[in-house]
This record gives sequence, C-alpha cells and structure tokens, in this order.
Amino acid sequence: MHYIERDAEGRITRVESTPFAGMVEQYEEDSEEVTEWLRVQSMREATLQRLQQSDLEMVRVLEDLIDVLMSKGVISITDLPQAAQSKLINRTQARLTLSGLERLIDDEDEGIF
Repeated sequence: MHYIERDAEGRITRVESTPFAGMVEQYEEDSEEVTEWLRVQSMREATLQRLQQSDLEMVRVLEDLIDVLMSKGVISITDLPQAAQSKLINRTQARLTLSGLERLIDDEDEGIF
C-alpha cells in the first residue's frame, strides 16, 4: 500500500507505506507513476550520499593543503579568517586526541597477550 501526497500541480511530493497527515491518495498496488517517483527518489538519495562522502573527503584534502602551505611558509594560520582558524585548530586538536586514544588502545592491546 502506498500513501501519496501531491503538490498544487498534481505532482507526487511524498510516498509512504503508512498513512500520514497531508496524504491525498492511496494505492494498493504499484502504479507506474509511484514506481518512477520511488526510483528517482532512490537515485537522488544515492547521489546525495555520494556528494556528502565527497565533501568529507574534500575537507581532508583542503586540511592537508593548508598544512602543506603553512609548513612551507606560503601562508600563516593568521592569514585566514578567525572562524577558519578556530575550525582548523579544533580539527587538529580532535585529530591529536583521537590519535592519542588510538595509541593508548594499541598499547593496551599489546599488553594483553
């Protein structure tokens, strides 16, 4: 069963398997329109997930690039806006903390056996 919401132009805007406020139709079987809408939504979600993962990877690339530029003296952290400085410092501290925790766990693992 599919419960459907449509916009003013009659386009599907939401499909759920349970009733919800704002639904205007219900189908017991899959219609071509519902099947196509679900397929497009699935593709859209997969694309958004790929973009989010790519964003995370790009953040790391930019962090590494900034580190290289600072280590070569091309830029200084003070050349960056205060908000960017704070974010970089917070991320660096978080990475150092995580690295320390991982070393602690590794050291404890070696002592167990």
